[in-house]
Amino acid sequence: MARRESLPPLNPARVFEVAGRLLSVSKAAEELNVTPAAVSRQVRTLEEFLGTPLFERVHGGLILTPAGARYLSELVPLFSGLRQATSAVLRSSQSGSALRIRSPATFAVRWLIPRLASFHQLHQAIDVQLTTSSEPLNFENDEFDAGIELSDGDRSGLHTQRLIANQLLPVLAPSRPPPHLNDIANDTLLHSLARMDDWAVWLKAAGLPATNAYRGMKYETSLLAYQAAIEGHGIAIAQRALIERELADRTLIALNAPMLDCGKHTYYFVWPRSRPVSAELAAFRDWLSAIVDKQS
Repeated sequence: MARRESLPPLNPARVFEVAGRLLSVSKAAEELNVTPAAVSRQVRTLEEFLGTPLFERVHGGLILTPAGARYLSELVPLFSGLRQATSAVLRSSQSGSALRIRSPATFAVRWLIPRLASFHQLHQAIDVQLTTSSEPLNFENDEFDAGIELSDGDRSGLHTQRLIANQLLPVLAPSRPPPHLNDIANDTLLHSLARMDDWAVWLKAAGLPATNAYRGMKYETSLLAYQAAIEGHGIAIAQRALIERELADRTLIALNAPMLDCGKHTYYFVWPRSRPVSAELAAFRDWLSAIVDKQS
């Protein structure tokens, strides 16, 4: 009687849970990375412990007995909870070597990712987990350690570290005839939905008519707007630091027009004041600072 009140042998129970879910000895063996014979032995061990058959063996697979079906229904949530609990502990134990960063997509692709290899060379033990989003950073609701955002740098509760100059200039493909400055707003303007005011701001600063500043083609990100410009679809208002390669290889050319420096409205590396700075975050912050210093 005492045996029936004790825990079952856990490895046979785990094997039965897999075989019961898949209703196949061979598929269970594949998932568990063991032989089919080993699966059959473990299931028999559990059946002997319980004193009842759990499966009926039929051609091409398995059928659960009523006792097996009841037992499986109890085991599946237990093993699922065990897997989740184990994963949570593993994530927690590994979090000290992982650094979760979020960035706007265009900045990540055009500026950050080309430079990340140098960080990995310096800090091979730190895994950077980079995600992208155009949504405002919210450290209370989102699971990341730091982020990059386009703002004025005045963020309550956050440390901010300026990254690049935000210099706006109109660009187009060399195959596209450049318009006269006074006619720019009547050409096909390419916009990023994340920065819909850039054309209006630039036209006003250049002293040009801005009546049609919001017309033209609109794209989810600047990354798409720049690609549309490369394909000759129109004129994009670009952030110079993010198209340096295209200007160098002349897949994009700048109009003979004023460049607008947006001052403090630019990209910042930010992290919450309410949390202690981990060694991983400090290393990434210092690396970014060194990169920016070299470029200034």
